Amino acid sequence: MGVETLVAGVLIVVGIAGIVLPVLPGLILVLAGIAVWAVPRNDVVGWSVLGLAVAIVVAGSVAKYLLPGRRLRDSGVPGRTIGAGAVLGVVGFFVIPVVGLFLGFVLGVYLAERVRLGDHALAWPSTRGALAAVGWSIVIELLTGLMAVGVWIAGLVIAAT
Repeated sequence: MGVETLVAGVLIVVGIAGIVLPVLPGLILVLAGIAVWAVPRNDVVGWSVLGLAVAIVVAGSVAKYLLPGRRLRDSGVPGRTIGAGAVLGVVGFFVIPVVGLFLGFVLGVYLAERVRLGDHALAWPSTRGALAAVGWSIVIELLTGLMAVGVWIAGLVIAAT
């Protein structure tokens, strides 16, 4: 095992951890790790693995933002409420490391719906929808990262034979 493979593995592990504990740019670190392994190889296996991993990460990143957002809109949460959640999510990211983004988003959705609807019982279903959207976003990103890692591991096996 070369130094590139070791560095790649460390970046990938840190990237996967960054997906679960969103303090680091998880998918970017996973791709960086794969690139650290693939680029110095400069062969068909390396470039194929990197290209496939990039395609997986791009598709997963698009899905991560489109699918949960669509579920929120389909459940009747207005765009203004989602915007309030996004703003408080960004604030929360800087105020509470690791979980602030998600807590801020959910709190923003709840507060916006509470103001709009005037009652906790009416605002809670939208907040539950926001929690589900956050959960799906994490699941989609994690699966995307794991699929990219699977491609890298397949590349390792192919390169070793």
